Amino acid sequence: MSTGAQPIKIAILAMGGEGGGVLADWIVDLGEHNGHIAQSTSVAGVAQRTGATIYYVELFPRAAAETAGQSPVLALIPTPGDVDVLIASELMEAGRAVQRGLVTKDRSTLIASTHRVYSIAEKSAMGDGVADSRALEAACADAAKTFVRFDMAAVGEATGSVISAVLFGALCGAGVLPFAREQFEATIHRGGVGVATSLKAFGAGTALAQAPAVPLAEPAPAPMRALPASHADPAIHALLQRLQPHHAALRAVLGEGVRRLLDYQDAAYAALYLDRIDALARHGQAALTEDTARHLALWMSYEDTVRVADLKTRATRFERVHAEAKVADAQLLDIHEFLHPRLQEICDVLPAGLGRWLLHSGVPRGLVERFTQRGRVVQTSSLRGFVMLYALAGLRRWRRGSLRYAVENARIEDWLQRIHQSAATDPALALEIARCQRLVKGYSDTHERGTRNFDTLMAAAQRLTGTPQAATMLQRLRDAALADENGHALDAALAAI
Repeated sequence: MSTGAQPIKIAILAMGGEGGGVLADWIVDLGEHNGHIAQSTSVAGVAQRTGATIYYVELFPRAAAETAGQSPVLALIPTPGDVDVLIASELMEAGRAVQRGLVTKDRSTLIASTHRVYSIAEKSAMGDGVADSRALEAACADAAKTFVRFDMAAVGEATGSVISAVLFGALCGAGVLPFAREQFEATIHRGGVGVATSLKAFGAGTALAQAPAVPLAEPAPAPMRALPASHADPAIHALLQRLQPHHAALRAVLGEGVRRLLDYQDAAYAALYLDRIDALARHGQAALTEDTARHLALWMSYEDTVRVADLKTRATRFERVHAEAKVADAQLLDIHEFLHPRLQEICDVLPAGLGRWLLHSGVPRGLVERFTQRGRVVQTSSLRGFVMLYALAGLRRWRRGSLRYAVENARIEDWLQRIHQSAATDPALALEIARCQRLVKGYSDTHERGTRNFDTLMAAAQRLTGTPQAATMLQRLRDAALADENGHALDAALAAI
């Protein structure tokens, strides 16, 4: 076509349930009702964070097509280096667009929400696999001609709408399309669904897009919650009094540990935690005591089937799910849990002797495994499902007699003994041994991999004791173990040492 007119090329990257399709339809409707020929396509993603989909819209002036006497040929997918507007519903999606070359400095306006929805790779990492949001934002700002960003998910939540309406408002506020605000709003009215809340979210998005951009703040550490000076329960009051002799930083960590273990088990269990830390504090090494206190609290509150059942049957959990689903007073909500306990997890909740017998038995083990080959769906919003999990959560009072407790407690005692031994001769190595607890986390296969790597590191620490740079070498091994779940990096690091 020789008119010189070019289509406006708009790519939308959104995840399942965020209204990316609605946003694309709005843009098509906006163009068609205001003198443009519009075409929209979509390419569905896979199971990366519920399915990231690319919607692509091209708008071409109808007057230019009529002047030329022919219809324009519009593209079906976005091409690297040839996108005018890129809309991303989440910061990592914006980063992916930049990586694909869809955002360019000479022409692209990038509109993105700064909130994060963690990817599978981030959540399954052995260590902290979360991408640096500040680095992502900096890369996006460097790649785009104009970068419009703010937390659009929070705006959608605050206005009682969804993020797609906020994104539509941000597109209007960016001023990159040849349409007035009234034309954008008319598009929402023509949709006829949730008009009032959508317009509210749209208005907020428009205003924030026109405001000066605020860079992402440095993430602040979670504040320690102040503990009361006393408690009506004598056992808990005694625990609070035991915190007072420690310095402020350690007292804050111990307070969180006590709070966690009271919620996890009981006052006697929290007292055991303080006994262990008090014994370590006698070495007079503040950093070692504080780090060990943090990691010990996490390890003593290990995830097990009883804990999962407890969390799933709490009133606060039902309230949170109702709030997230935005359940109206006249509506009912059913909650279905997919549970797949393995033989090991069933044995873990049994008394230690019985659990060991079943784990190594013949026919009984085979019978149990037959019933655990497939997962089960339990409706916890029903009386039957709730009572089933509530009864399982009630096993908490007998947890310290279970096979899982016996195994975990033995590992903890061995770990603490290694720390004590090294603290007397090599404090730096003792600190690195304490930090190796980071490997022990999660449940099922994740826990097995972490525990296997932890055992490997404890064996390496034993061999490194008394050698120069033992702490540095153990740190390298720990970093390697956290680098990948398959253990290849750890094997390479062990070979190098």
